Amino acid sequence: MYVPTKIFFTKGVGKHREYLASFESALRNARIEKYNLVSVSSIYPVGCKIISVEEGLKFLKPGQIVHTVIARNATNEPNRLIAASIGVALPADKKMYGYLSEHHPFGEKANVAGEYAEDLAATMLATTLGIDFDPDRAWNEREQVYKMSGKIVRSFNNTQSAQGDKSGLWTTVVAAAILIS
Repeated sequence: MYVPTKIFFTKGVGKHREYLASFESALRNARIEKYNLVSVSSIYPVGCKIISVEEGLKFLKPGQIVHTVIARNATNEPNRLIAASIGVALPADKKMYGYLSEHHPFGEKANVAGEYAEDLAATMLATTLGIDFDPDRAWNEREQVYKMSGKIVRSFNNTQSAQGDKSGLWTTVVAAAILIS
């Protein structure tokens, strides 16, 4: 059974005249271009330890199949704002799983995209934990309810944003959670 025990978060931006090369450049900027990335759904494994990118890369070999929760976005429209964000919500109960979310918007600054992704992950975890909340409240109000419940210990986001290249090159952003067993 494959259950990741470590996780690291990374992000990057790339530009190129070709769409695929722009994506490759963003992966290179995020330092994960050497791996065969397999996208998985958004469960944060029980007991998974957050480590640095530098520490995480020591466990990986070029060509290795690596499971990831990844958000990506791209544009070739000059000056168009794009973002890719991973939201994270961790439960207080160490025997419980958490949530990761992906968000890939147009026209949102990094802080807005990051808060949205974080809110999404925390809301998914809150519904799993049975926390009573008003979904129509603003994120900062719900965040306080979640944390005051004592059931959600931490939430954060990993976000990359960029403006489309002024000359029309493809611009790609990625944000990723890399899972390691």
